[in-house]
Amino acid sequence: MLESVIWILLTGFFIGQLARRLSAPPLIGMILSGILLGPQVANVIHADVLTSADRLRTVAVMIILMKAGLGLDREKLSQQGTVALRLGFLPATLEAIAIALVAIPLFHFNFPTGLLLGCIIGAESPAVIVPAMLRLKSLGWGVTKGIPDAILTGSALSDVLLLLVFGLLVDFLTQGNTEKITLLGGLTLTAWQFLPIQVLREIIFGLLVGYVAARLLVWFLVQQKWTQNTVQDILITACTALFLVILPQYWAYYSGYLAVMAMGFFLIELDAPLARRLRIGFDNLWMIAEIFLFVLLGASIQLNVLGNILLPGLVILAVGTLIGRMLGWYVSTLGSNWNWRERLFLLPGNSAKATVQAAIGAIPLARGIEGGDTILAIAALSILVTAPLGAWAIPISAPKLLQRGEVDPTKVTVSTRVVLLAAVDTSAISTQVLTKTAALARRSDAEVIVLHVINVASPDAVQELQKRTERLLADIRYKFVTLTGSVPEQIVQAAIDYQVSEIIMGKRGAKSWEQVLIGSVSQTVIESSSIPVLVVEDSLLNHN
Repeated sequence: MLESVIWILLTGFFIGQLARRLSAPPLIGMILSGILLGPQVANVIHADVLTSADRLRTVAVMIILMKAGLGLDREKLSQQGTVALRLGFLPATLEAIAIALVAIPLFHFNFPTGLLLGCIIGAESPAVIVPAMLRLKSLGWGVTKGIPDAILTGSALSDVLLLLVFGLLVDFLTQGNTEKITLLGGLTLTAWQFLPIQVLREIIFGLLVGYVAARLLVWFLVQQKWTQNTVQDILITACTALFLVILPQYWAYYSGYLAVMAMGFFLIELDAPLARRLRIGFDNLWMIAEIFLFVLLGASIQLNVLGNILLPGLVILAVGTLIGRMLGWYVSTLGSNWNWRERLFLLPGNSAKATVQAAIGAIPLARGIEGGDTILAIAALSILVTAPLGAWAIPISAPKLLQRGEVDPTKVTVSTRVVLLAAVDTSAISTQVLTKTAALARRSDAEVIVLHVINVASPDAVQELQKRTERLLADIRYKFVTLTGSVPEQIVQAAIDYQVSEIIMGKRGAKSWEQVLIGSVSQTVIESSSIPVLVVEDSLLNHN
């Protein structure tokens, strides 16, 4: 079993990176890895791992929904009014109905079975949409009008609706469900009549549970300080989120996925510094979780049943997306400030299928519903077609269809490559400059450019400086650079050329007349550089 985990992680990572180097989304390589490793081809994944795939997918989806919640922006959502709410119901509903109507003549389904297929195919994939939207937010695409936030919220709400209807349809088709529900006051409703109340209840209780969980986390982790570091914060938060996802299996009064997303959202409002630390942690967790999610998803695809339904399956997907879902997008954005390009972006940005289809696509077949094998095959086809297409099309189309706005670093993790420039001479103060630079580099995992501008040729002194640099920056990635010319000009130009975040340099200032002579270089750099300059003073360091 451990061998299977190694195969999944290493093969998924390297083939995913190979896909990225070929300008394709990494998840395409991960899905391909699953197909190659799975029972259809090499059959090297242990049966116990495949049996546990649903549980592992649950963990992965929990992580991605926490990332989504921690990346939501309340101000941008409030600007959109009801657009996010309409995106949560209309596109998925109209797509499910369109698929049901087409499935009746194509596969000779009755309407409930066709609608069951529509609920499976109409659900949107958080595993594809959430990281793609968060990446757009980190780059600024569509953030001015809150388009990524509206898509993230709408996607979560639509999955709540479709999963509820799916559960009712499975019960109806397997048991002929005619369950009666008695409300307060003696009013009796069928399960279908009760559906709108059930949807509303799951949304309200999901938001409430998420808020209470966020309050408790802030109380334990921040106010009572039960944890000592970020790793412990992430551990407690992840366990809490997973508990919220699992609990509805025993207490089905709220949407676990919505509660997790809401918990992340409320954490931003209640304690932004905690939310920022958790955001970084869940970003790191997702790097591992996505490999398991997409490799196991590929391993679950049954290639042998795709051939018979390939053409009608593509027709189903086309009708559902290009007729049902596009009509839903149009109605959802009526009265909004979205232009036609931003509405068109919903086609690649809001139609990927993967996670939900992998989780529930096999349930009709397992429950003995007629046409279950066809439903499973179309679910697999929807993953193979729309997940890679969506993951590829979102970053390609966003710069063409969306406007770029200012990035809010309090809502997303903005990953930047940190480079520090240490400007040193051959004097003793270079040791203090390099020591300070090393400390800063370790804190921010930065790279270092060590710059020495040669005025007087002294090979022995430069060689000694290189040895000193190698000793003090032994655990840091650095580059030693020597230039000739005006010292201040070369320092400023090198900082620009290497796109550094900060310049660190020394200044000896024991006497006022020495400051005029020796401090003139640092003073000139400070006055002429647009990049922040940190000056290490010899006398100050020696005093400390």
